[in-house]
Amino acid sequence: MSEFDEGTAVVRRPDEAVDSSVFDTELDKGWQIGGGINGGLLLSLAARSIGEHFAAARGLHPYPVSVSGYYVSASRPGPAELRVETVRAARSHSTGQASLLQADDEGRTLERLRVLAHFGDLARADEDVRTSATPPKLPPVEQCVGTEHAPPEFLASANMLERIDLRLDPAYVGWALGKPSGEGRIQGWFRLADGREPDPLSLLFALDALPPVTFDLGLFGWTPTVELTAHIRALPAPGWLRITHSTRNLAGGYLEEDCEIWDSRDRLVAQSRQLAVVPR
Repeated sequence: MSEFDEGTAVVRRPDEAVDSSVFDTELDKGWQIGGGINGGLLLSLAARSIGEHFAAARGLHPYPVSVSGYYVSASRPGPAELRVETVRAARSHSTGQASLLQADDEGRTLERLRVLAHFGDLARADEDVRTSATPPKLPPVEQCVGTEHAPPEFLASANMLERIDLRLDPAYVGWALGKPSGEGRIQGWFRLADGREPDPLSLLFALDALPPVTFDLGLFGWTPTVELTAHIRALPAPGWLRITHSTRNLAGGYLEEDCEIWDSRDRLVAQSRQLAVVPR
């Protein structure tokens, strides 16, 4: 089993009602970044629990198409549970929701993340593609910069970087040398370090796997996500993914971060937008 599949593994409690399920999971510190577990990993975990709930309930649609998550509090390594409900099951799509909960040091149960997700069958997606979007122009993988060149204070709290192979475009890594471009963009090549090929669940993780775009604005530190909405547009082809991450508006203590993922066939396979808090 891959590290990603282990990190998003869930166990369904028996004898649950057909329209609701409770899953147990363990949040591994190897997916920690900044002040908590990576938000994309948590989104993948919630989507897996909804998908497995659908499979157990009615064998419903297998793939996440649209997933929105609200990050209520910072998750930490340790046991957690997911409470999943069917919102609506229809012929072409099914909708479910999940809440991720953990106990704090005083034994109180806190909600960490709440997700609403729309599932469908991407394997049956129409091949009619009409788009003006174009994949990013990146240097070859071997000419890009590994994450070991990130600021030391970032690496010290970024265990997750050991589980990904990320090669960043040199045009947007000046921040590692104290010379950010100021454009608010980070982009590069991505794959999981253990060679696991991409699928819809790992795309949800990859959408939040790059360093914060605030680095390219000269702002370092934890950039916690408030809300993240992801759209999975197609089943990805095997191989490296190309990811672009950018912002156009930092104001009032928040910024938006827009992400696109392109696969090895030059297909736009995932998009997202998140609202995040500006580092202090």
